[in-house]
Amino acid sequence: MKDLFRVNRMWRPRGDLKRRYDVVIVGGGSHGLATAYYLAKNHGVQNVAVLEQSYIGSGASGRNTTIIRSNYRTPEGALFYGKSVELYERLSADLDFNLMFSQHGHLTLAHSDRAMNTMQERAEVNQLLGIDSRVVLPAEIARLCPQLDLSDGPTWPIMGALYHRPGGIIRHDAVVWGLARGADRAGVEIHPNTTVTGIETAGDRVTAVETNRGRVEADVVVSATAGWSTLVCGLAGVRLPITTHILQAFVTEPVKPFLDVIIVSAQMHVYVSQTDRGEFLIGAEIEPYTTYKSVGTLTFLEYSARHVLELFPQLERLKVLRTWTGLCDLSPDYSPILGPTEVENFHVSAGWGTYGFKAAPIVGTTLAELVATGRTPDLIAPFALERFHTDTLVSELAAAAVSH
Repeated sequence: MKDLFRVNRMWRPRGDLKRRYDVVIVGGGSHGLATAYYLAKNHGVQNVAVLEQSYIGSGASGRNTTIIRSNYRTPEGALFYGKSVELYERLSADLDFNLMFSQHGHLTLAHSDRAMNTMQERAEVNQLLGIDSRVVLPAEIARLCPQLDLSDGPTWPIMGALYHRPGGIIRHDAVVWGLARGADRAGVEIHPNTTVTGIETAGDRVTAVETNRGRVEADVVVSATAGWSTLVCGLAGVRLPITTHILQAFVTEPVKPFLDVIIVSAQMHVYVSQTDRGEFLIGAEIEPYTTYKSVGTLTFLEYSARHVLELFPQLERLKVLRTWTGLCDLSPDYSPILGPTEVENFHVSAGWGTYGFKAAPIVGTTLAELVATGRTPDLIAPFALERFHTDTLVSELAAAAVSH
């Protein structure tokens, strides 16, 4: 029985830490695992350790709302996330693991003339970059989602929407499991319950990490720790201009599936989708206060439920099944911080706010290329930490008005 259990494990049991690795990745979520996977797959770098302070996928990767899209406002953001969607579309085949990716469309609702203008601007940017995104009016919205209340009854009647056909939802746990299994099979070591307590440098170069299980030398260290990024990067003396907030979400009891698209309203600060199990997944904006305390609030449930019922009054009698919170690290321009830092060979993936899960495969691909070649890929160059010193920000607020 013990041998059978060992054969059927998703990845190998944690072994002892080696004295030295070519690359140490801090964070066992989708970004850290994707970086490890693509280091081995695309560059043959196998002497890699992924260190996770809890269980694999315990952070933002296991606490998000599973939406995948690329209809961002800036050319840099739209191109970056467009490549990520392309990778997601073939990731199940690449990993030989069913990620349950359902691309059934994404509607960002507009409730005012100004919102309609913003949607048109986003659509034009998307179309110039080859991204399937266009403005639709209530008649077409009614065809795409007949369950929506398109009357004048809601507080903010629907005037139109940005329709992003490739948008969809994916099983977040499956993404983590698939990437972990793929990395493990390629020779990467995965170490859960391993907390990084210090990062050593010599001169301006990273040399080792201290953990609760001992010291480990490394040529390269990558921090991919979402809400904990300021603390981990602080161990290396790297200051990040980000704040940490919580994002809340909840699901209802399951019912027969009838919602085939993802609905988002920035005006009402709410988004809704239906899972493969029939649950309605509902989320809103990050909480305005900074905290590491993952405790949900009744206020969130009240206003989210109220706004959802304005869009879908037929959900009135559904019961809430469970709620959860996750940590989000927010940058000043609502774009990520990705790539090298002032400490040589210490790289970071941070500042994603609520949008990091959408970027997992492209983050893994580009960070792996950076680590293996020493050159920053053009696709992530605009998201460098130094942009906050050179005043070359990538303001993504127009496409990030609600956390989805």
